[in-house]
Amino acid sequence: MRLRGAKALSNADLLAILLGSGTGGRNVIDVAQELMVSAGGRLSLLGVMPLEKLVSHKGVGEARAITIAAALELGRRAFEEQVIVDKQAITSPDMVYQLMLPQLKNLDHEECWVLYLNRANYLIGKEMITSGSMESTLIDTGRILKKAIEKQSSYVILVHNHPSGSPRPGQADICQTEVLRRALSAVEIHLADHVVIADDSFYSFNEERIGKAK
Repeated sequence: MRLRGAKALSNADLLAILLGSGTGGRNVIDVAQELMVSAGGRLSLLGVMPLEKLVSHKGVGEARAITIAAALELGRRAFEEQVIVDKQAITSPDMVYQLMLPQLKNLDHEECWVLYLNRANYLIGKEMITSGSMESTLIDTGRILKKAIEKQSSYVILVHNHPSGSPRPGQADICQTEVLRRALSAVEIHLADHVVIADDSFYSFNEERIGKAK
Protein backbone atom coordinates (compact mmCIF):
# COMPACT_ATOMS: atom_id res chain seq x y z
CA MET A 1 0.00 0.00 0.00
CA ARG A 2 2.89 2.35 0.78
CA LEU A 3 4.44 1.69 -2.61
CA ARG A 4 1.34 1.55 -4.83
CA GLY A 5 -1.39 3.40 -2.90
CA ALA A 6 -4.68 2.17 -1.49
CA LYS A 7 -6.52 2.31 -4.83
CA ALA A 8 -4.23 -0.35 -6.27
CA LEU A 9 -5.28 -2.91 -3.64
CA SER A 10 -8.24 -5.29 -3.84
CA ASN A 11 -11.00 -5.31 -1.25
CA ALA A 12 -9.49 -8.46 0.26
CA ASP A 13 -6.06 -6.77 0.45
CA LEU A 14 -7.54 -3.81 2.33
CA LEU A 15 -9.40 -6.14 4.70
CA ALA A 16 -6.16 -8.01 5.32
CA ILE A 17 -4.55 -4.76 6.48
CA LEU A 18 -7.37 -4.30 9.00
CA LEU A 19 -7.06 -7.90 10.21
CA GLY A 20 -3.30 -7.61 10.63
CA SER A 21 -2.36 -11.29 10.69
CA GLY A 22 -3.60 -14.77 9.92
CA THR A 23 -4.35 -17.60 12.32
CA GLY A 24 -3.97 -21.35 12.67
CA GLY A 25 -1.73 -21.82 9.66
CA ARG A 26 -3.88 -19.62 7.41
CA ASN A 27 -2.42 -16.37 6.12
CA VAL A 28 -4.28 -13.11 6.49
CA ILE A 29 -5.14 -12.87 2.78
CA ASP A 30 -6.98 -16.21 2.98
CA VAL A 31 -9.01 -14.99 5.95
CA ALA A 32 -9.85 -11.74 4.17
CA GLN A 33 -10.86 -13.51 0.96
CA GLU A 34 -13.14 -15.86 2.91
CA LEU A 35 -14.85 -12.84 4.46
CA MET A 36 -15.46 -11.32 1.04
CA VAL A 37 -16.88 -14.61 -0.27
CA SER A 38 -19.27 -14.80 2.69
CA ALA A 39 -20.55 -11.32 1.73
CA GLY A 40 -21.00 -12.25 -1.92
CA GLY A 41 -17.98 -10.17 -2.82
CA ARG A 42 -19.77 -6.96 -1.82
CA LEU A 43 -18.51 -4.52 0.80
CA SER A 44 -22.05 -3.18 1.21
CA LEU A 45 -23.19 -6.59 2.49
CA LEU A 46 -20.11 -6.96 4.67
CA GLY A 47 -20.87 -3.55 6.20
CA VAL A 48 -24.31 -4.66 7.45
CA MET A 49 -23.20 -8.12 8.56
CA PRO A 50 -23.89 -8.66 12.29
CA LEU A 51 -20.84 -8.92 14.53
CA GLU A 52 -21.96 -12.43 15.52
CA LYS A 53 -21.62 -13.58 11.91
CA LEU A 54 -18.27 -11.85 11.45
CA VAL A 55 -16.74 -13.55 14.50
CA SER A 56 -18.01 -16.93 13.29
CA HIS A 57 -15.24 -16.90 10.68
CA LYS A 58 -12.02 -18.53 11.79
CA GLY A 59 -9.40 -15.86 12.39
CA VAL A 60 -11.90 -13.06 13.07
CA GLY A 61 -12.33 -12.43 16.78
CA GLU A 62 -14.48 -9.76 18.38
CA ALA A 63 -11.80 -7.05 18.23
CA ARG A 64 -11.16 -7.67 14.53
CA ALA A 65 -14.88 -7.77 13.75
CA ILE A 66 -15.36 -4.42 15.47
CA THR A 67 -12.41 -2.97 13.53
CA ILE A 68 -13.96 -4.07 10.21
CA ALA A 69 -17.41 -2.74 11.13
CA ALA A 70 -15.92 0.59 12.25
CA ALA A 71 -13.89 0.99 9.05
CA LEU A 72 -16.89 0.35 6.80
CA GLU A 73 -19.07 2.71 8.84
CA LEU A 74 -16.44 5.43 8.47
CA GLY A 75 -16.49 4.86 4.72
CA ARG A 76 -20.28 5.30 4.63
CA ARG A 77 -20.10 8.48 6.69
CA ALA A 78 -17.35 9.93 4.51
CA PHE A 79 -19.53 9.36 1.43
CA GLU A 80 -22.54 10.99 3.08
CA GLU A 81 -20.50 14.03 4.12
CA GLN A 82 -19.40 14.68 0.54
CA VAL A 83 -22.68 16.38 -0.36
CA ILE A 84 -22.19 18.85 2.48
CA VAL A 85 -18.46 19.35 1.83
CA ASP A 86 -19.13 20.12 -1.84
CA LYS A 87 -22.01 22.44 -0.83
CA GLN A 88 -24.10 20.68 -3.41
CA ALA A 89 -27.78 21.57 -3.47
CA ILE A 90 -30.09 18.57 -3.48
CA THR A 91 -32.31 19.16 -6.47
CA SER A 92 -33.45 15.74 -7.68
CA PRO A 93 -34.58 12.34 -6.38
CA ASP A 94 -31.54 10.81 -8.10
CA MET A 95 -29.31 12.80 -5.73
CA VAL A 96 -31.36 11.67 -2.73
CA TYR A 97 -31.03 8.07 -3.91
CA GLN A 98 -27.25 8.32 -4.26
CA LEU A 99 -26.93 10.00 -0.87
CA MET A 100 -29.08 7.56 1.08
CA LEU A 101 -28.38 4.25 -0.67
CA PRO A 102 -25.24 3.47 1.40
CA GLN A 103 -27.33 3.85 4.57
CA LEU A 104 -30.38 1.86 3.43
CA LYS A 105 -29.04 -0.77 1.03
CA ASN A 106 -29.38 -4.43 2.07
CA LEU A 107 -31.32 -3.75 5.28
CA ASP A 108 -33.79 -6.45 6.34
CA HIS A 109 -36.17 -3.90 7.88
CA GLU A 110 -37.63 -0.52 6.96
CA GLU A 111 -36.12 2.72 8.21
CA CYS A 112 -37.55 6.22 7.85
CA TRP A 113 -35.07 9.10 7.42
CA VAL A 114 -35.52 12.83 7.00
CA LEU A 115 -33.30 15.29 5.13
CA TYR A 116 -33.60 18.92 6.29
CA LEU A 117 -32.75 21.57 3.69
CA ASN A 118 -32.35 25.34 3.82
CA ARG A 119 -33.79 27.80 1.30
CA ALA A 120 -30.98 27.07 -1.14
CA ASN A 121 -31.67 23.30 -0.96
CA TYR A 122 -28.41 22.66 0.91
CA LEU A 123 -28.48 19.81 3.41
CA ILE A 124 -28.46 21.16 6.99
CA GLY A 125 -29.43 17.98 8.81
CA LYS A 126 -30.17 14.28 8.36
CA GLU A 127 -31.50 11.73 10.83
CA MET A 128 -33.34 8.45 11.17
CA ILE A 129 -36.80 9.04 12.61
CA THR A 130 -38.15 5.51 12.97
CA SER A 131 -37.12 1.90 12.38
CA GLY A 132 -39.77 -0.70 11.63
CA SER A 133 -40.33 -4.24 10.45
CA MET A 134 -39.68 -6.01 7.15
CA GLU A 135 -42.94 -4.63 5.73
CA SER A 136 -43.62 -1.27 7.35
CA THR A 137 -42.49 1.66 9.46
CA LEU A 138 -44.44 4.58 10.84
CA ILE A 139 -43.79 8.19 9.88
CA ASP A 140 -43.52 10.19 13.12
CA THR A 141 -45.11 13.40 11.90
CA GLY A 142 -44.88 15.20 15.23
CA ARG A 143 -41.18 14.54 15.66
CA ILE A 144 -40.39 15.55 12.06
CA LEU A 145 -42.36 18.78 12.47
CA LYS A 146 -40.58 19.63 15.72
CA LYS A 147 -37.12 18.96 14.27
CA ALA A 148 -37.83 20.90 11.07
CA ILE A 149 -38.87 23.95 13.09
CA GLU A 150 -35.83 23.67 15.38
CA LYS A 151 -33.48 23.50 12.39
CA GLN A 152 -35.30 26.36 10.64
CA SER A 153 -35.70 24.19 7.58
CA SER A 154 -37.36 25.50 4.45
CA TYR A 155 -37.69 22.08 2.86
CA VAL A 156 -37.95 18.51 4.09
CA ILE A 157 -37.33 15.32 2.11
CA LEU A 158 -38.67 12.07 3.52
CA VAL A 159 -36.79 8.86 2.68
CA HIS A 160 -37.52 5.26 3.52
CA ASN A 161 -36.54 1.86 2.15
CA HIS A 162 -38.43 -1.20 0.95
CA PRO A 163 -36.49 -4.40 1.72
CA SER A 164 -38.89 -6.29 -0.58
CA GLY A 165 -37.06 -4.89 -3.60
CA SER A 166 -39.97 -2.91 -5.04
CA PRO A 167 -39.95 0.85 -4.40
CA ARG A 168 -43.62 1.36 -5.23
CA PRO A 169 -45.40 2.98 -2.26
CA GLY A 170 -48.29 1.26 -0.53
CA GLN A 171 -51.50 2.93 0.52
CA ALA A 172 -50.14 3.53 4.03
CA ASP A 173 -47.10 5.31 2.54
CA ILE A 174 -49.36 7.55 0.47
CA CYS A 175 -51.67 8.43 3.38
CA GLN A 176 -48.85 9.14 5.84
CA THR A 177 -47.05 11.29 3.27
CA GLU A 178 -50.14 13.46 2.81
CA VAL A 179 -50.54 13.86 6.58
CA LEU A 180 -46.92 15.01 6.85
CA ARG A 181 -47.27 17.34 3.88
CA ARG A 182 -50.26 19.10 5.48
CA ALA A 183 -48.59 19.36 8.89
CA LEU A 184 -45.45 20.95 7.42
CA SER A 185 -47.45 23.27 5.18
CA ALA A 186 -49.25 24.66 8.22
CA VAL A 187 -45.92 26.12 9.43
CA GLU A 188 -44.78 27.11 5.91
CA ILE A 189 -42.30 24.27 5.46
CA HIS A 190 -42.45 22.44 2.13
CA LEU A 191 -42.28 18.67 1.79
CA ALA A 192 -40.03 18.66 -1.26
CA ASP A 193 -40.26 14.92 -1.88
CA HIS A 194 -40.71 11.47 -0.44
CA VAL A 195 -38.26 8.99 -1.96
CA VAL A 196 -38.76 5.27 -1.47
CA ILE A 197 -35.56 3.32 -2.01
CA ALA A 198 -35.06 -0.28 -3.06
CA ASP A 199 -31.58 -1.66 -3.70
CA ASP A 200 -31.54 -0.98 -7.45
CA SER A 201 -34.34 1.55 -7.95
CA PHE A 202 -36.36 4.27 -6.26
CA TYR A 203 -39.76 5.94 -6.37
CA SER A 204 -40.18 9.71 -6.15
CA PHE A 205 -43.52 11.06 -4.89
CA ASN A 206 -42.64 14.44 -6.35
CA GLU A 207 -42.02 13.09 -9.82
CA GLU A 208 -44.34 10.09 -9.44
CA ARG A 209 -41.98 7.77 -11.22
CA ILE A 210 -39.68 4.83 -10.79
CA GLY A 211 -35.97 5.61 -11.15
CA LYS A 212 -33.24 3.10 -11.86
CA ALA A 213 -29.77 3.03 -10.37
CA LYS A 214 -27.17 4.68 -12.57
